[in-house]
Amino acid sequence: MVNSMELIVAKFGGTSVGDGSRIKKAAQSVVNEYMKGNQVVVVVSAINKTTDDLIQVAEEAIGDIASPQQMAEILSMGEMTSARVMASTIESLGVKSTFIDTYNEAWPIITDNNPLEANINFEASEYQSKKLAQLLEQGVIPVVCGFLGRGPNNQITTIGRGGSDVTAFFLGHALSADEVVIVTDVDGVMSTDPRKIEEAEKLDKISVEEMRDIALHGAQVLHPNALKFKDPNISAKIISFEKGNLSDKGTAIIGPFEGDLLKSATLYPEELSIIAVVGEHMIESKGLLSQLTNILSENNINIYGISAAANSMTVFVSKKKSDNAHHLLHRLVVNNDNLSSLSIGNDIAMISVIGPEFNVETPGIISDITRPLHKNNINIVEISSSQTAIILFVEWKDGKKALELIKEVLDEI
Repeated sequence: MVNSMELIVAKFGGTSVGDGSRIKKAAQSVVNEYMKGNQVVVVVSAINKTTDDLIQVAEEAIGDIASPQQMAEILSMGEMTSARVMASTIESLGVKSTFIDTYNEAWPIITDNNPLEANINFEASEYQSKKLAQLLEQGVIPVVCGFLGRGPNNQITTIGRGGSDVTAFFLGHALSADEVVIVTDVDGVMSTDPRKIEEAEKLDKISVEEMRDIALHGAQVLHPNALKFKDPNISAKIISFEKGNLSDKGTAIIGPFEGDLLKSATLYPEELSIIAVVGEHMIESKGLLSQLTNILSENNINIYGISAAANSMTVFVSKKKSDNAHHLLHRLVVNNDNLSSLSIGNDIAMISVIGPEFNVETPGIISDITRPLHKNNINIVEISSSQTAIILFVEWKDGKKALELIKEVLDEI
């Protein structure tokens, strides 16, 4: 039985094309898929460290007076070089290939005129991508520069952090590819950094949201910004260039990125209560936090928020279970020499504000959110934040108004 033809978008990161031997291995893996009867679009990053070298040279030669447009043109040379070398290497292996840079009429990524942080024009880019499909039908393997775009006046632009990954996922969508393969220097996504823990294991699969969160917290396998462009109907995976095999299983990235969660705010529907435990030198009392959470867990009381300071700890629990929690934690207080008392406050609302890379892409987001609450005399009982979420606790009577004000802020971002 003959397998049906598949369309694969394969993105090779900088380390995957780090030298001549790696480029040849990458090209051979592409040719192998082509010889199976599949169509392949290649996306390449700049050869390892080239972009950093270009930045250093530009800074030494020009200083900080280089215009954004000049820098975009300088930085583009990394991807333009690797695309030319890759296409030539594929042809040396007997398969027709062509590099696609921003000067090529088949260039697919059309952007606005922001030189260094350009936004993709989806409609124009989807239309342009049809020209790549025509090349594929002619038996040609296109090698596309990652990271780059073409502005409305045909000027070179760059699409920011994770640009090559963004290019790959966008082309996967625009071409209705069967699979997007991200080729990097690891076998896939690991349970933790194998350089720090030898027992780290490769994951067979990971959800888009999980992938985003670990990327935001330091895993450098895939840039979180690119996951916004993953088409839910297209398979995706991360594999190692060492295998030289685009069919390697690697780690599959499962599911779509939930577009409605790009930036959203929700009000938890039930009233909460806040319980504050105070004492001296609490932060130095080993296992105290564990004792507190275990007592509530053992009695089926969920914790919606928790914070610890030198002389206090606060937890937020359901108002329905607050009396029970109050009594349980009171026993902990009277039996622990480091604790002195506790208090309880009812009628608390919890608002969850979610957005990928809040603390990376949106500096000042916390002050933007809290400022209108202050202007409307809404007291914030407590606030906590992470890379992707901000949790605010306010009085229940202010919950709906606070939610409206926060949504107005998000709409403006």
